[in-house]
Amino acid sequence: MNQRHLRYGIVGCGMMGREHIRNISLLDAASIVAILEPDAGMRAAAAELAPGANFVEDVGALALRDDIDALVIASPNHLHLDQIEALSVNPRPLLVEKPLYTDMAQAARLEAIAASYKAPVWVAMEYRYMPAVHRLIQEIPESAGDLKMLTIREHRFPFLAKIGDWNRFNSNTGGTLVEKCCHFFDLMRLITGGEAVRVMASAGQAVNHLDERYKGKVPDIWDHGFVLVDFDNGKRAMLELCMFAEGSRFQEKISAIGSTGMVEAFVPGPTRFWPEDAGPPPVAELVVSPRSMTGGRREEIEVDPALLAAGDHNGATFYQHERFAAVARGTGKIEVGLDDGAKAVAIGLAAQASAASGKAVMLD
Repeated sequence: MNQRHLRYGIVGCGMMGREHIRNISLLDAASIVAILEPDAGMRAAAAELAPGANFVEDVGALALRDDIDALVIASPNHLHLDQIEALSVNPRPLLVEKPLYTDMAQAARLEAIAASYKAPVWVAMEYRYMPAVHRLIQEIPESAGDLKMLTIREHRFPFLAKIGDWNRFNSNTGGTLVEKCCHFFDLMRLITGGEAVRVMASAGQAVNHLDERYKGKVPDIWDHGFVLVDFDNGKRAMLELCMFAEGSRFQEKISAIGSTGMVEAFVPGPTRFWPEDAGPPPVAELVVSPRSMTGGRREEIEVDPALLAAGDHNGATFYQHERFAAVARGTGKIEVGLDDGAKAVAIGLAAQASAASGKAVMLD
């Protein structure tokens, strides 16, 4: 069946922006027509991936173009709100990277954007669309029963270098528990079906970036922590994050435990980081463990190698773009909206505050 061709405009072509470009290029009837990227090196890298695209000088110029059907924002965190506001003068369906904002003082601006942006907005929460995580969510009702506890563990590599080293400081990122972990708080809300009411956290900077200096300043971004979240439906969730554990075979490990059993998803990290001398890279797995201790099973969740090569999220970015493209064509619906993105950030900011103060934070 023929589909309407979608013309994309891209804001930001760092690591994540180029991942979006590569995955858009795998879609049927889609192309990149315009790009905003101030860094010369990133512009050159983007031009190789999207040779037919025109480069614009600012977000205002992108907003005024009439040859764009859909927009993607993949710029540094602290720029997202300004750029959404600038694009609202000529709104088109928009996919914006997480986090939506970096400070609770900006929440009112987000509410105003939600009321004024007259086109669909999708918040990029790629982890929802990892095939093994998707299978876990499907499997919980049958194999775990009434969900009671959810544990998400991410054992991974340190923050990568970014243009201008913007991700080394909380003032730009909102803090690690916002920048990195709003993905996981989004998953917690999705899987538990509840809203967070209390957040308790312990986190800090133990290993990474301590010997780095940027204009005389030491990075203050945290590299490990624990976060406990209580939900209004009685379910509980925990996050364990360690960003100096790149030797782990699986990067994400999610355990959902209910009244009748446990379902677990194991997701490997980016294929490009797997060392050749370590043998074949691991394949994602789903493990079901009934309380009866019989009838358990383990299955591998294969992902198309082309999708693994297109990004660092186990194929999730492509599946997310398929759904967003349907929204842009008017045949799909938003699955992760501004409200979802805002609530995930609110949990992350509460976790940052809890870890800093040593006290639980209540959410209204």
